[in-house]
Amino acid sequence: MKVLKVKPYQLPEIKEIDPGLSSLQHEVEGWIEATYPFEDPVAIICNEEGKLNGMEYNRAIRDENGEVREIIAGPFLIVGLGEEDFTSLTEDMVQKYKRMFGQPEVFLQTQSSLLILPYAMDEFSSRDDGDLER
Repeated sequence: MKVLKVKPYQLPEIKEIDPGLSSLQHEVEGWIEATYPFEDPVAIICNEEGKLNGMEYNRAIRDENGEVREIIAGPFLIVGLGEEDFTSLTEDMVQKYKRMFGQPEVFLQTQSSLLILPYAMDEFSSRDDGDLER
């Protein structure tokens, strides 16, 4: 099935994965949680324990006014919704959510709040282990 995978500090990528629980768990690196924050027939599949396990914050989910509703930790997938299970995204949905999550974000904790800033990808390169280097 065609999904969109979003990893911290990276652009979203289109992936073909096998349908089923084990494939979804592999992609999010653990137990899955599905959320349905959009009106479109799509779900966000993320690691259920991502924040508890200390996975890096990835992207903020915002409402129609731009207010942050949730922050997802670790890699996540955007998948289509069928009658009874997850399905491939349509090409229109792929393009819409690539634009929506196209700007990687960095999260900075201050004494009183969490700042969410755009991640300037051209200033850094990403290593395979997820660490960043100049």
